[in-house]
Amino acid sequence: MTVLPVATSLLLSGLLLVVSGELTGRAQPTPGGWIEPQGSPLRARWTPATVASIVPPVRGSFVFPAPYNTQAARITDAGDCGGKDCVWPVGYSYWRNTNAHEGSDEMLIFLGLAKEKGGTGPTLFKYDKRTDQISKVGPLFPPGSKFTNYTGEGWYFSASRPTKLYMNDGPKMLRYDVLSQQFEPVYDVTQQFGPNRRIRQMHSSNDDLMHSATLQATDTGELLGCVVYSEAKRLYRFYAKIGRFDECNLDRSGRWTVSLEDIGVPKDLANRIFDNDTGGETRLTGPKGTLGHLDMGYGYMLGADNYNPLPNATIRWDFEPTVSQGPVLHRNPNWDVAEMNHISHENARSNVPLSQQYACGSDVSPHAVQNEITCIRLDGANDQLIVAPVMTDPKGSGAVGSEGYYAKQPKGNLDITGTYFIWTTNLCGNRMDAFLVKVPGELLLGNARGWRP
Repeated sequence: MTVLPVATSLLLSGLLLVVSGELTGRAQPTPGGWIEPQGSPLRARWTPATVASIVPPVRGSFVFPAPYNTQAARITDAGDCGGKDCVWPVGYSYWRNTNAHEGSDEMLIFLGLAKEKGGTGPTLFKYDKRTDQISKVGPLFPPGSKFTNYTGEGWYFSASRPTKLYMNDGPKMLRYDVLSQQFEPVYDVTQQFGPNRRIRQMHSSNDDLMHSATLQATDTGELLGCVVYSEAKRLYRFYAKIGRFDECNLDRSGRWTVSLEDIGVPKDLANRIFDNDTGGETRLTGPKGTLGHLDMGYGYMLGADNYNPLPNATIRWDFEPTVSQGPVLHRNPNWDVAEMNHISHENARSNVPLSQQYACGSDVSPHAVQNEITCIRLDGANDQLIVAPVMTDPKGSGAVGSEGYYAKQPKGNLDITGTYFIWTTNLCGNRMDAFLVKVPGELLLGNARGWRP
């Protein structure tokens, strides 16, 4: 057995045990998880029988067995859907399904449970951080509301207002209080851009003062570009598309907008980076590290670099003082390992060194290895935190509205503290369910270079 420089691995009772330094025969103690260098030995995916023996059949907390040993909770079960497959996949890596819960013993969670599949529509759950127990609060909206038939995709909790949920309604952005069930209008694009307009793919700064969205023509469905609204100044900026528009995103400070567009460069999705203070643009095209599935921090973005020679590389771009490419943050040992896709950085903090921040991601692939939730620091260190197995079979059924592979890819998101990661999985079976896992981020941050023997 070869002793690795960071972690040691062996196969024990069909599961891989990872311990620090030399072999000790002991699983890692709580909070679970472990640090390993990118490119470490591969782990076999769990079989359906293994998943069934480990995951509780009903809502509640549990602990993933070795080598993970992380605390998790099942949020939904068959009883939420009358035995059917009603759970919509968790929003997306940059749309927060959990609220701003700092200073509270409870965390709120919202999920879409399709009514036509036996669910209750958009539904509120509650997680007790003291006991790790999950409870179902009930439907987000009163009976008769048109929103009971919505999926909840594209909605997200505010980063600063614990009970507020951002929603789009045609041309309007709304703030909805999930406890009082009262609406507050934020803006209506028809006031600036005229009729026949609606918004989608919204984002907000962490202080709730800046908002972005894709502007769309109502009659034709054409995506027109990106609108940015300053709630404090009640002013709009509009970045019209110059090619085939995909989406846009807003950084946590609200100063920077990134638009993803196909502008005719072969096999490329260009990144147009706008300074919302000046309206100035920096454009990234071609094999220059343009990013696909990305998320934003304070003055930087993280995402997949499809041109990088390293397998499934994730890189960083900094916007200040000038737009410049940062280091490779993650890569796989080879191209046959499921990539860290749909990276989530909902835990971004201002004025905190990147060596003390991290992001998490997950994916599934038809390959027989990996498919795990992993986290990485943002300074380019060659370390990754292994958190939990995804437990999704891409060939299995289970995905409301679509049986396609993309619908089964987990696009989970971190909570605002980086302590919890929420995702949906078909448990190698025939229905989607939502899960929460505690992220032992202190393992990434406690030692500037991860574990050492």
